[in-house]
Amino acid sequence: MVSRGRVVITAAFVGLGLGMLGLVYYASLDNPQLEKVQLDLVGVKVLETNSIDKRATLELTFLVTNPSEKTLTVSNINYELFVNGKDVGNGRYSTEDIAMPGRAGIYAGKSIELTSKFNLVYTDQIANEYSIITSGEQASYRAKGIISAESAWSIVEKPFESTLG
Repeated sequence: MVSRGRVVITAAFVGLGLGMLGLVYYASLDNPQLEKVQLDLVGVKVLETNSIDKRATLELTFLVTNPSEKTLTVSNINYELFVNGKDVGNGRYSTEDIAMPGRAGIYAGKSIELTSKFNLVYTDQIANEYSIITSGEQASYRAKGIISAESAWSIVEKPFESTLG
């Protein structure tokens, strides 16, 4: 014979488990909307060069478009930067340390520009590309990576690739 206390405890755990499953399901309803986020590389400019250390700081501008019906924020953009087809390094835009209400909201059907500083370090492998960038010559840029889009309940990591020039 099963005691009444055991039945109550079992029912409580089953109810708790079902409640948690319901919350996970509810949170996943945002995922199809978040996956619609679009990212385009729209600008690259040289902020400063250091000829002694052979380094340059670039500012990349990304246009993030939200074609969905949900407001979202961007917590991360991790990317590789290519100049004239050659990989010149990795960069990152991050607002992970900022609480969600403090981040730039991207409302339904709207776009915003997000900027990321990129540290370009001279190496023999990218000597030509470094020279082209720091002298202001025309170049083709390509960013390839992953953007993390968040709603209040969910986060989606979406691959992207965008070319400029």
